[in-house]
Amino acid sequence: MVSQKKTATKEIGFTHEDFAALLDKYDYHFSPGDIVPGTVFSMEPKGALIDIGAKTAAFIPIQEMSINRVDDPVEVLQPNETREFFILTDENEDGQLTLSIRRIEYMRAWERVRQLQAEDATVRANVFATNRGGALVRIEGLRGFIPGSHISAREAKEDLVGQELPLKFLEVDEERNRLVLSHRRALVERKMHGLEVGQVVTGTVRGIKPYGAFIDIGGVSGLLHISEISHDHIDTPHSVFNVNDELKVMIIDLDANRGRISLSTKQLEPEPGDMLKNRQLVFEKAEEMAEKYRQKLLAEAQEKVVDEADIPPALDEEMAIAATED
Repeated sequence: MVSQKKTATKEIGFTHEDFAALLDKYDYHFSPGDIVPGTVFSMEPKGALIDIGAKTAAFIPIQEMSINRVDDPVEVLQPNETREFFILTDENEDGQLTLSIRRIEYMRAWERVRQLQAEDATVRANVFATNRGGALVRIEGLRGFIPGSHISAREAKEDLVGQELPLKFLEVDEERNRLVLSHRRALVERKMHGLEVGQVVTGTVRGIKPYGAFIDIGGVSGLLHISEISHDHIDTPHSVFNVNDELKVMIIDLDANRGRISLSTKQLEPEPGDMLKNRQLVFEKAEEMAEKYRQKLLAEAQEKVVDEADIPPALDEEMAIAATED
């Protein structure tokens, strides 16, 4: 009887080492970078404990709960809620893993902005700060930068804080954490829907540089290059224009990808040098001269089509024709 009792005890004996070995056998192996499901079972002041099936509850600190600022964990998580978590670090000395939601949002945000850039989409975002170089916005939770040269606004940069702007993507680089946008390009593209090469528009001189004048045409800026002011030689645009001068100009190029509108008064001159001698006459004859310019473009386009039609067929086409005749 004694020996049977000892045998029975031996058969059901289960040491701590046996229990640990069993856990290791059926436990999942988690690695940093994995995305796993987990359930919230305890909310903490600075984070939350999450059951992901590990031996020890994993912890997500409050700063890893969102791509945006979080002041209280309940803003993001609720007890018993199940969702995906990113494993941020290996187990610490207590066997606890550190988790992140922010990293998942970060990866998906970059994926989304890459998609928007590929679609050449226009997005809208509020300016939350400005600096010497430009303005800062958030796109899909990511911080984006608008260079000062790509801001088309009459007010000072500081006054843009809180304003919502239409924007186009200039650079999306996750590796360098660079998200650069253009307000000017978005406006130019929108304005371009109603513009065409050869069209005469009225604008106002907003800036003068050694290489030309920037003309505001309905909220977007076009460049009247010094070489397109007159057929006569000009030393500097300052000798021809003043800021706030109102002009009639003709559009000679529209570049939506670069957000640029090129303008000309040279092509509107009835006689070379009229922009310097009789500006008013140029404006009075603007539509007439623009029509001649458009006819010239049309004739050049038709001539190009004819030239291309006269190009001899490719050698393989000639051989195919010869084979048919044989």
